[in-house]
Order: sequence, then structure tokens, then C-alpha cells
Amino acid sequence: MPADNTVEGLDRLARETVDHRFKALPPDAEGLTVGELAAQRRNLFTGGFTTPVLALSAESLEHNLALLESYAERHGLAFAPHGKTSMSPQLFARQLERGAWGITAAVPHQLRVYRAHGIRRVFLANELVDPVALRWLAGELERDPDFRFICYVDSVRGVELMDEALRGAARPVDVVVELGAGEGARTGARSDADCTAVAGAVAAATNLRLVGVAGYEGEVPDATPERVRDWLHRLVSLAVTLDRDGRFAATDEIVVSAGGSAWFDTVAEVFAELPELSRPVLRLLRSGAYVSHDDGHYRQLTPFNRVPEEGALEPAFRLWAQVVSRPTGQQAFANAGKRDAAYDLDLPEAQVVRDARDGSVRPAAGITVTGLSDQHAWLRTDEDADLEVGDWVGMGLSHPCTSFDKWQLIPVAEADGTVTDYIRTFF
Repeated sequence: MPADNTVEGLDRLARETVDHRFKALPPDAEGLTVGELAAQRRNLFTGGFTTPVLALSAESLEHNLALLESYAERHGLAFAPHGKTSMSPQLFARQLERGAWGITAAVPHQLRVYRAHGIRRVFLANELVDPVALRWLAGELERDPDFRFICYVDSVRGVELMDEALRGAARPVDVVVELGAGEGARTGARSDADCTAVAGAVAAATNLRLVGVAGYEGEVPDATPERVRDWLHRLVSLAVTLDRDGRFAATDEIVVSAGGSAWFDTVAEVFAELPELSRPVLRLLRSGAYVSHDDGHYRQLTPFNRVPEEGALEPAFRLWAQVVSRPTGQQAFANAGKRDAAYDLDLPEAQVVRDARDGSVRPAAGITVTGLSDQHAWLRTDEDADLEVGDWVGMGLSHPCTSFDKWQLIPVAEADGTVTDYIRTFF
């Protein structure tokens, strides 16, 4: 890991007091520090944890971190994983230890969390036009000469607002032109002419410096490998055009960035074809959901399904809930709901049952999650499903981006249930 890209304050997190703020932690641990509780290596099932409880697999977490490190190295990519997935300084530290260039953010709050923990390279995948946030950013850039910050611009008006808010700043803010993924997609300049106009506005600004181009291929309408590839070729072509027009004369390095968690294989393929430009190129990948992966959305879309020889990510989340009602032979209710489980894309998936009598674990055969209330999971059961009040149901979750945000302190458990760490989040 580069010496100038460390994470600070992890010791402060370990000294935080365990109390009622943190869901599911053992009541008898109240008053301990997080570090003291971790040192006890309690068991997730017999160590006093209450349900529902979300846990991360220690083995799968380590596997996923190592896999993307080797993938980026193999394909010549710098890596700035999107931190909005976890908002965990501890996971940021592990990503940086695994060679990440920096961490990606989306909004000023996330950026403030990163800076509070000393992260010195941040790519903000959004246009930042909030004058209060921009003035704070200018102060951070002045205070820390090693702080590298890059963000999107996608409009002339946005450039003007940024330049005005940054008037008098000691250092210019580095920006990249965001190319939109197509009509009806999310943010980004839509046409080549729009991108050229934005680049021209940056050149006329006093407090901004154009350093590259970027975008998000996950928003390509009706995405297929061919359509994503076509859009990425447009992004590369935009970099070539702006470089030919001398728009990157003020920077020592040209940034070309893309990469969510669904199409990073196509990003690697097209970025490998980048022609030589007037400056060295930073090919920056931003995939973030890989840390925990999932049992739904990204399990279907992971590039490793298309290129299995590259490896395979492992779902690291499991939500454990207890059966609190079994009113009929076809229905049961567990005590985890919308406050505990991601549900914006897919419902949780019942995977295993831990027997309340003897602690044995069996497949969740004939058990399906059909809905979530605020604090209940609705379970449909076959007539012969083996499920009783008191049993624990282990569920896989879809979409990690809305799983981490429901838990402020998440146990990391080994396969036998031994909890080795607690992941702090800041949403």
C-alpha cells in the first residue's frame, strides 16, 4: 500500500463502547469496548447475540478482497472501489492494503467520512455544486498537500457554479468530464458536443483543472455486452479527442474511469485498447459491491459468470432471524424485516435453518421469503418443511449497497461462528 494512502483512526473505532446503539450485540457486553468484545471471540450462535443479526463471512470477505486485487493487477487497472457500498473505514483500510489507488464517493457526507479517517485519494462520482461542500473541500486541499481529489463535471452551468464557489481557493479542483450512458440514463453529458462544451468551460475556469473523462456503464439502457462495449468505446474516443485538442495540458496524468460491479470485464477489455495519449493514463476501475457480493442482483450479473476462468466472488452476508410465529402449515414469520434486510431489488433468500433444540444446521428446504414488513419476514412453507418457533433462519441478501446501511456494527464470523471482528459503518 502506498505510504501516503493509509486509513487513520481505526484504533478509535476499537475503543468505541458497546451499548444499545448497536443492534444484535450481546446485552452482557454493554460497557466493553469493541476491541475488548472482539478479543473475546464469542460465537455468533451461543455467545449472547440477539436476533435478528447480520454477519459477514470472514473467509468470503478475505477471498473477495484478494480476488479483485489480483484482477486489477492482471488487467493493468488502478482501483478506487466505491465506498458507498459499505461506508466502513475498516474495509477501506483492507482495500487500500490490497493495492487500491483510493476510494470512490458519491456525496459530500461520504467525502467527510473519508477525510475524517485520513484517506488521501478520493474520486467523487458526481458533480459537486454545493457551495458549502466546495468551500470545505477547498480547505481540505489547502490543509493537506497530499490530498488528491477528482470529481465529475457534466454541464457548463455546473462548472460555473463550482468555479464561483471555489473563488480564492489555494489549489484547483481536478475534474473529469462525465459522459452519459445514453438517452434516459442517469447523469452525464449526452453528446460529444456537450462534452466538448463542458471541457471548454473548465478551460475557462480559474479554479478547476481538467484531468480526464469518466462515466458509469451500469446505466447503459438495456445493457448487453455489445451496448456496454460501444459506450466504453465512446468514452475512450472522448479521451482521445480532448487530448488531441490540448485539453489535458495542465495535468501530468490523464484519468479514464468507469466500472461498476456488473460490467468490469468489459471495462478491462476496452481500457486495454486505449491508444497512447500525450500523458500517462490512469485506467481507474470503481467497482465496490464485490466486497460482500450478494445472493441476488450481483450474483446474476457478476462478470465472473461470463469469464469463469478469472475466478468467482462469494456472497459474504448472511442475515439470521428467529422464527417467532408458525400460525399454519404453510406460513411462518421471522423477526427480521425492512429495517434489517435489503429489499430494494430482491427479497432475502432463505438458505439454512439452525435448529433451536440442538444447534444443528440444515438446508431451508421448502421455505421461501415472500415479503417483508417493518420487523417481520413472511415465510411461505411447504407442508413438510421442517421449521418450528425458535429456530434461526439464515438468509442471503441481494444488493449489498442497501444492506450495510441498516447496520452500524456488523460481526465478522468465521465458518464455525467465531466472531473475530466488528465492522463499523457510517451512513
